[in-house]
Formats: sequence, C-alpha cells, structure tokens
Amino acid sequence: MTIERLGRRALLSAGAVLAMPAIGRAQGTGRYKPEYKITVVGNRPIALSESAFVWADLVNQRSEGRLNFKVYPGSSLVGGDQTRELVAIRQGVIDGAVFSTINISPQIREMNLFSLPFLMPNTAAFDALVASEVGQTLFRTLAQRDIEPLAWGENGFREISNSKRAIRTPADLRGLKIRFAAGAIFSEIYTALGANPVQMSFADLQPALSTGAVDGQENPVNLFLGFRMDSLAQKHLTLWNYCADAGIVAISKQALASFEPRDREIVVEAAREAGQAGNNAARKGLGMNGDRSSLEECARRGVEVIDLSPAEKRAFAQATRPVFDKWAQTVGIDLVRKAEAAIARVS
Repeated sequence: MTIERLGRRALLSAGAVLAMPAIGRAQGTGRYKPEYKITVVGNRPIALSESAFVWADLVNQRSEGRLNFKVYPGSSLVGGDQTRELVAIRQGVIDGAVFSTINISPQIREMNLFSLPFLMPNTAAFDALVASEVGQTLFRTLAQRDIEPLAWGENGFREISNSKRAIRTPADLRGLKIRFAAGAIFSEIYTALGANPVQMSFADLQPALSTGAVDGQENPVNLFLGFRMDSLAQKHLTLWNYCADAGIVAISKQALASFEPRDREIVVEAAREAGQAGNNAARKGLGMNGDRSSLEECARRGVEVIDLSPAEKRAFAQATRPVFDKWAQTVGIDLVRKAEAAIARVS
C-alpha cells in the first residue's frame, strides 16, 4: 500500500472517531431507550393530558433528539384502567406518568387527602396545600414506591352534573345514579348524600351517559365541555368544589437515574412547566381574573349552571362530615390537620 493510500485511510479513521461524539449527542449515552412511554388518563383537552403532552414536547425539543418521550393517552398502556398506572411504572412497563391522585389513592392511602369532601374551597387553597409541607410529605411518600415525583399539577375541581334536575341541596341527589372513577371514599360520599354511586372507567362513562345507565357524573368543568357532556343529556351542572383532582408529573427512578445530568435537568424543569400548563388549562374560563368564558360556553350549550353559595356548600359539607372524619383517619390525622392549617392561612 502506498504512503498516499495509508494517509487517506488514517484521515478516514480519524474522521470516524471525530464523528462518534456527534452520534453520541444524538442518541444520548447509548443507554437511552428509543422511546420513553408516558401514560395519562383521558386525552386532550383534559388538563392532565395537556400536562403530559407539554412535558413530552418540551423534553423532546430541549434534548435535541437525545430523549424521545411519547404520550399514551387514555391509559391505553394499561387497558384503559387508570388505577393500574402506578403498578405498571413500578414493573417497568411504563417510564413516566401524569397521575391523578384519585387514581393512585387506592395504592397510596395518603393521596386520599385531595378527595376529602369540601376540604379545599378554591384554587388558592389547593395551591397553598401543595406548596406546603404537606405537598412535600406526599412527594416523599410516592418516592418510596420507586417513582420520582417532579411537579404538582391540577385537573380541576370536580363539579357534578346530571340529566334529571338541578342540584342545590343534598336532598336533590337522592336516588340519582352518579358515576365515580375510583376509590371507596367517593362511594361513601354519594351514599351519604342519598345517591346511587356507580364506579366505572372514563372510557365507559360516555356510553353510560348516552344510554342512561347513569344519570350523572362528577368531573371538572373544562373536561365537561371538552367531551361534550352537554350532548349526553347532562343539562344541569352544579359548581360545588367538593374535591380537587390533583395531578403529579412523575417518572420512574430508574429512568431518571439513567439520564445524563443535563438531561435530568431538562426533564425536571419541563415537568414543572408542564404542571403549570395543566393548571392553566384546568382553570381557564372559571372566573379567575374575570374570565368566565367556560361558564358562558356552558350556558350557550343550554346547560343550567348552578353556582352554590357558601351556605349551600356548607349543607353538603355537613352531610358528608362523617365520611370526612372517617377518611381523615385513613389519610392520617396529622397530615389532615397540617393541610387544614395551610388552607386556613389563605382563607
């Protein structure tokens, strides 16, 4: 072989070596998976789904192709059963999630805090609670399950709608078949109010409403609008803020630990922004800063919106107080008292 050919081969080899870091930049460290699966209940325009898609988009853009987060909405990775998402992450089937605390409360009893009836009167109370020591305690509790919670979000306060009549007093719920997602606490709340609670997944809710298998449901207003529940005979919507559907942007500890430091920082910061995006979606048009566009849209669709007074809400709170007291024991009295104190500071 001539010296000239040897020189060309050496240059080619050097070029290949120089190209390797560029390939590494495109593919991470080589330990990265082709895809990181993110699960979330429902789909856009649900606020939790908004958080999931924003999180994935931000991570994919900012990592410049090193990470590929893909959202699987509708809890499709667990056959539509949102209560199985936590277990699936622990088993390594799923890499991350935007959880509803309602759906993980069967496995983590402390998460039932957000489902205690009439604990939080408004969004200021919700924000104060998750920013307090209570929010940190709940994150530490989740972290014991090999899952790293990164940010709080919100799906919105759960309001109640039905096809039969306006709900202004506990007596108005008597005999109504009301769907709830998961958790024995909800069954007990509606039983205490004289209703007939029916548990079913979100995927089964719309057919059940259209056929009259259930009379009503409880979900945030913007979900009510986004999924056209007004077209499923839901003509009476009561704003009572009986509980908040908190969200948690989370990832498996194994996945997070596998990322380079710069990518871990991207994932964490994007999660915080995603949580806020969900909050914005959940609260849009509900009266904050004078914006009532979502409530006005309900009226345009022929939905009767009943906005309960504080006194009317107290009647529901009193009727469900035995459920509150019982489940406070399950959540942990000390944690509940700290939550009440955090809320009192902004009330």
